Amino acid sequence: MIKVQKGTKDILPAEMPLWHFMEAKADEVFSKYGAKEIRTPIFEATELFARGVGDTTDIVNKEMYTFEKSERSLTLRPENTAGVVRSFIENGMHRLSAPVKLWYKGPMFRYERPQAGRQRQFHQVGVEVFGIKQPTADAEVILMAVNYLKALGLNDLAVELNSLGCPECREVFKTKLKEVIKPHLSELCPDCQARYEKNPLRLLDCKVEECKEIYAKPEIQAVIQSDFICEECADHFNKLKEYLNALNINYSINKLLVRGLDYYNRTVFEIKSNNLGSQNAVCGGGRYDSLVKNLGGEDTPAIGFAMGMERLASLIREKEDKKLDAFIVCNNPLEAVKFAEELRQQGINCEFDLTNKKFVKQLEKASKVARFALILGEDEIASNQVTIKNLETSEQKTVERNNIDLQ
Repeated sequence: MIKVQKGTKDILPAEMPLWHFMEAKADEVFSKYGAKEIRTPIFEATELFARGVGDTTDIVNKEMYTFEKSERSLTLRPENTAGVVRSFIENGMHRLSAPVKLWYKGPMFRYERPQAGRQRQFHQVGVEVFGIKQPTADAEVILMAVNYLKALGLNDLAVELNSLGCPECREVFKTKLKEVIKPHLSELCPDCQARYEKNPLRLLDCKVEECKEIYAKPEIQAVIQSDFICEECADHFNKLKEYLNALNINYSINKLLVRGLDYYNRTVFEIKSNNLGSQNAVCGGGRYDSLVKNLGGEDTPAIGFAMGMERLASLIREKEDKKLDAFIVCNNPLEAVKFAEELRQQGINCEFDLTNKKFVKQLEKASKVARFALILGEDEIASNQVTIKNLETSEQKTVERNNIDLQ
């Protein structure tokens, strides 16, 4: 027997109401802010992710599904920001009036060790906003994410913020960080030793306990906790905090928050949920003002976020499977076929017994899958009527077939 591949899973019919709920709420909430849905291809040129996500990230170095076709290197998308930016550039969206607000949903692919809430094929829902450099965009994007999570029923939320500054002030910080970490370089994990030269900010993102203990040393923490960002970046960050205060969004500053992708600058944020008793990161995002230009477009500021839908699904209580409007109970298959199609043309969701079981078995099935049983016996067929039985209250009435009301 061929089984589902490691790191992937089927989303079964019983789970679909929950997924439809998450997708419908995304459309409902993001549309209120003027965001339009975009759907990009599942695979792109490998170069897009190497240039966009960054060749110092674990995603590009270790986790991409890359294959050759007709001497071209193609990659299943490991995240969707780079693809959305590529589409923004290719389709001339910079000519649209700013801001350009886009949202997406769909599968992503990363070759990593499968674990609870983390698969090799997983799904994300996200938002990207282009064309606004002011912190008003940062505040609105964070608000959009918070309101989407609240619409899903996740209310115990914690927002964590940091500013990575601009490339200029960040270089000063990187130099100081490397100076205080250098004496401990040989004690760091292999990944951190590689990051030390290529992207020292990523050192702060390490999950290895021994490395975290080193970074907790007073002399290293003094650099990490310092206000290294320049005056312009500090003003941007302070205004963002003012807006969040005005919007009554509770947040905390986390100087260790750097995010795992190379393209971020200035604002980065995570949103955590306490719905299961322990904090779970459900959303991550930030500003990436240089990415559009780096991928060949015009210089365009941008900010966005993404959420893992499997993680969201694990936090939301199960949605009750939506029942059919009606189940036709009838021992005349020809009449049942005709009647079912009449109802469907009227917008009524219904089924009938395809195997023509006895009435009592059909009623048992109806009680499990539908709100109403529409009984079509010989007398009803002869008089062009139908008996409607409310399966919750057991009340029933006989009406004309052209006068069916299932309220």
